[in-house]
Amino acid sequence: MSAERAGFVARIGGVGLIAIAMGVGLGVRVACGDDSGAPSAVLLPNPPPATAPCQADGIAGGLLSLDRAVELALCGNAEIRSAAAVVLVRAAQLGEARSEYLPTLAASAAELREWTRYPGSSIPSSKDKALTAYGALTWRLFDFGGRAADSRASSKLLEAAMQTQDATVQKVLGAVVEAFFDSVTAKGLLGSKKDTAALARETLASAERRLREGNGAQSDELQAKTALARASLDANRAAANYAKAIAVLTYSVGLPPEALYTVPDDARLPTDDDDKSLASWLAEARARHPAIAAARADVEAADSQIAAAKSRGRPTLDLQANYYENGFPQQGLATARQRDTTVGIAINVPLFDGFLTRYRVKEAEANLRYKEAALTDTERSTLTEIIKAYSDATAAAANVRDSANLLDAAQAAEASSKRRYDAGATDVTELLNTQAALADARQERVRCLAEWRSARLRLLATSGTLTEAAAATP
Repeated sequence: MSAERAGFVARIGGVGLIAIAMGVGLGVRVACGDDSGAPSAVLLPNPPPATAPCQADGIAGGLLSLDRAVELALCGNAEIRSAAAVVLVRAAQLGEARSEYLPTLAASAAELREWTRYPGSSIPSSKDKALTAYGALTWRLFDFGGRAADSRASSKLLEAAMQTQDATVQKVLGAVVEAFFDSVTAKGLLGSKKDTAALARETLASAERRLREGNGAQSDELQAKTALARASLDANRAAANYAKAIAVLTYSVGLPPEALYTVPDDARLPTDDDDKSLASWLAEARARHPAIAAARADVEAADSQIAAAKSRGRPTLDLQANYYENGFPQQGLATARQRDTTVGIAINVPLFDGFLTRYRVKEAEANLRYKEAALTDTERSTLTEIIKAYSDATAAAANVRDSANLLDAAQAAEASSKRRYDAGATDVTELLNTQAALADARQERVRCLAEWRSARLRLLATSGTLTEAAAATP
């Protein structure tokens, strides 16, 4: 390599090192900023995998718990992956907004050959060859808050995307939990119908025994057979409903259709810890509900966009530095080897832009009013749903306690009628009536538990506090 070319490469490398040094120095400054207007570092999260490694080992033929069902459902849900991708987009946009605080550096190098001829003249032709280099540094120093407004708006949009992702997770979580407890309820109803069929079978056996001993009538036997047939029919329908609920749960969780498993028999009962006041639920929703937080972040972002739109029509102050070697861009070679360096401050004053800035500001202000209306509507609808869910949960908790008393009374009445029937003190009609009342009490017990679980989970979901831990302890 010639000495001239080596020196040229060294100079170009020096320009690059200067740029790197400036970037590193500015990077330290950027990392110390915040959302108040000064820049700060943006760490983009790693993109989610296209397919999450969901493992369903140990479930087939076994017991599927709620926490395991939630884990499998959230593992590879497409809605959650889509919301996570939106977060990545917003994070990249925030990094793009904050990159406006960094200087821009451009450089180019070329080897030019120049031939000059003078037709009709005795001046001899000439040719020249030289290496040319151009470098330009531009750094915006002041812009009346436009960059800070862009950064704040992008930061709030990122916050809104993260809150939306949280709301999506809660939506998926609520759907899975609902499907899970539909299966638990269907299993409870199936158990209740089987118990009713077992009682009907015992009654038929007693009626047949009394008929053989001459202490009963054939009509009692026929009524017992009718009751057993009805109980068996109800049990078959309950089994079909349970299988349907399991199929829906299988789809919601993401298990293969051929997976065989069962769900727990029951869940915990209401406790004093569930008696939180309505005011507490409303206050917690205003502070933590992801939909309200996302709408509030959208309002703050829209407000920052007004400042950004106004700054577009205001002057800017830039630091400019340029380096030229052996000529200038879009021109021929210099007559002699030369190096030129320029450093200056440029003030850009927009004089007239066809009222573009004015319309941008009006658009941003209208967008702010729209976001404020959306926030109000989101708060009103969310709090209304919380009030409804709270009323349902309160009534359902009271029904659970009353259904327990109803079941105890029906069991005592059935046991008394069974003893009286075995002793010959009553006929089979009374026994069948008490057994029917017991079957209704058992079904009412299962229904009240299902309504309480559903109302409680709906209250958690509408208040924005439905998490995997809360759902796992219904």
